[in-house]
Amino acid sequence: MDQQMSMNVRIRLSAMMFLQYMMLPVWWFPLAAYLEKMGLSDWTPLVMSTMALGCLSSPLIGMFADRHFASQYVLAALNMISGILLIVAAQTGAGIAVFITLLLAMLAYMPTWGLTSSISMTHAPAEKFPQIRVFGSIGWVAAGIFSIVALYRFNSRIDGTKIVFYCGAAVSFVGAAFAFLLPHTPPPAKGQKASVVDVLGLRSFSLFKYPDFALYVAVSIFVTIGFSIYWSYFSLYLTDKGVELLTFTQNLGQAVEILLMLVVPIAIVKIGLKWAMVVGLFAQLVRYGALLIGEAAGAEMAPAYIAILVHGLIFGFFFVGGQIYVDRRAPKEMRAQAQGFMFLATFGVGLLIGNFLWDWVIKTYTIEGVRHWQPIWMWTTVASALALVLFAIFFRDKTSPVDTTEVSIAEGEEPVVL
Repeated sequence: MDQQMSMNVRIRLSAMMFLQYMMLPVWWFPLAAYLEKMGLSDWTPLVMSTMALGCLSSPLIGMFADRHFASQYVLAALNMISGILLIVAAQTGAGIAVFITLLLAMLAYMPTWGLTSSISMTHAPAEKFPQIRVFGSIGWVAAGIFSIVALYRFNSRIDGTKIVFYCGAAVSFVGAAFAFLLPHTPPPAKGQKASVVDVLGLRSFSLFKYPDFALYVAVSIFVTIGFSIYWSYFSLYLTDKGVELLTFTQNLGQAVEILLMLVVPIAIVKIGLKWAMVVGLFAQLVRYGALLIGEAAGAEMAPAYIAILVHGLIFGFFFVGGQIYVDRRAPKEMRAQAQGFMFLATFGVGLLIGNFLWDWVIKTYTIEGVRHWQPIWMWTTVASALALVLFAIFFRDKTSPVDTTEVSIAEGEEPVVL
């Protein structure tokens, strides 16, 4: 086996993850604060739901990658489109225009998460996927560099301004160009006829015949509803605490995630996939429990830092662990579509429900312009505890680990030896 080629493939996959996960947080995390600054607060729940709505296209894009087009070319096109739309978003200040433009951008961007996962697990064993995915966390952290350089080099705070859209667009264009350097990933189901079910990306629903998969999807949606208040509205909480570098501060969680992501495959081997995912659910309970206790005790930033720093446990163990589970459960010809479906279920359905639910809750506990966070964190803590108990008691992992040296590869490519 050509070891040099294997390392070359691994480097390219890692760079793909770095760029793909760098291009979003630079503009997404300060978005709620930006809308408030622009006088568009009434549009906040709708605009913050563009990520969730963008997931609607994930199964459809996954189907095209499974059946019609090489995945790396699909990725290049999607990144180019989302980059152009971010530039358009920076040019408008009307609520409806911001919503429509970012919705189109997210319809292009959100399928790339499932697509990059599928590309990676085509060229490397699924159990080793976290070692490649960790570079997405590194890219996420690196997104904060834009605001730091702007502040300390140019004495300018870009968080809450339209400049962040240009930063996201620039990374998108680099990611589009780099996609052409990725290992060739031809459609595994090329030539198979596509029915209406396939066109709508509904083939993944056949996996619901497995009770463990059905429960996993239900719990994942519920978990994401709780997760969404951190994802979409935590910048408001940090703003209330007087934090200025919103993206950088929230990205501290991804900095820890870099280390924790490397622990995920070890944890799966030692305690099993189910209990590794339980660790992630427990971390979400710790997040909101710390915020609740902190507010009750009148603490300042310490609970916020705890909530941020456990992010790697939540995302790495539950969400990335879930991607590994889906890859094991789905047949080869359906893996890209199945990954896309799960992003639709979690960051689509779950995030959409959560955005509107928590916007209503936040407004309910906003009195005379002051947000009261203690009762808000009480509800998120209760929801997190319920998800943990349901998953730990009822989920049964019926999949089997694959041989870590066995990997499905494209013709002409060497497998990655990790």
